[in-house]
Amino acid sequence: MKIGIDVGGSHIGLGIIDSNKNLFFKQEKDYDICKADMSRIVLETIIKLMNKSLKDKQISIQEIESIGIAFPGTVTNGIVVKAENLGIENFKIVEELKKDFNVPIYLENDAKCAAIAEKKHGSLKKYDDAIFLIIGTGVGGAAFLNGKLLKPKRYSGFEVGHMVIQKDGKECNCGRKGCFETYASMKRLKEKIKTEFNLESTDGKQIRQFIIENKDNSILNKILDDYIDYLYIGITNLINIFEPEAISIGGSFAYYKEELLKRLENKLYEKEELYNKENTPKIVLAELKNDAGIIGSTMLDNKILDK
Repeated sequence: MKIGIDVGGSHIGLGIIDSNKNLFFKQEKDYDICKADMSRIVLETIIKLMNKSLKDKQISIQEIESIGIAFPGTVTNGIVVKAENLGIENFKIVEELKKDFNVPIYLENDAKCAAIAEKKHGSLKKYDDAIFLIIGTGVGGAAFLNGKLLKPKRYSGFEVGHMVIQKDGKECNCGRKGCFETYASMKRLKEKIKTEFNLESTDGKQIRQFIIENKDNSILNKILDDYIDYLYIGITNLINIFEPEAISIGGSFAYYKEELLKRLENKLYEKEELYNKENTPKIVLAELKNDAGIIGSTMLDNKILDK
């Protein structure tokens, strides 16, 4: 058995994979973002989730082959170098967890983990040249060329969320201005809708229901169109650089097929910004949804990143 841990912007998910590679147990725990002490909060939340999961399923740590961690931000050699949306820097998470759990522990960027799972088991199985985007609290990504995951030697790379799409634009948590994720993250979209319509929450289900119930509202449609315009700019940049056969989108975006994906497809197939207009890549939603990061993190010990 293997354990996969997916660290998100507001919660942590943990899953257990059996010998048949099936996700047979999953639980999540929310946490409050307090950037002054997020390393400790994340570590304590993971440890509590681990202990509770093992106890609930009556599994000893000796039965666990490995632990994989999908973490948002720049990671290398078991260290979270930086995760701007959580206010974390130089967090030796693998070293800390090994104090409590003496098993092999692997760490990778969350988008890479989700991409690995989607490439092996989900929406990207049929494609050799593909891009995966995770759109939620921020925007992360991964790219496959000739079936191989692109990965730099030093860091996790492919930080598409920090590609500038608006000169002198809104300030990003990374310190730059005009980053892709400051305009195209689901967090920003939800906050915009909440503020404009005086909603009580940015809960994904409530926001989606509000969009469905107000589909003819002109102000709401303007917000959605503006959001898609910015998302389109970033995606067409990636298409022009990598010429993928397909782009898979995960994160909370994957739950808005009718509300957002259709708008994006309509915009993309106008082909106005594409350099090569003959072969527009297919846009698909992540099939594994929020389980992708967990499943992908349990595959890190197979050296799939080196293939």
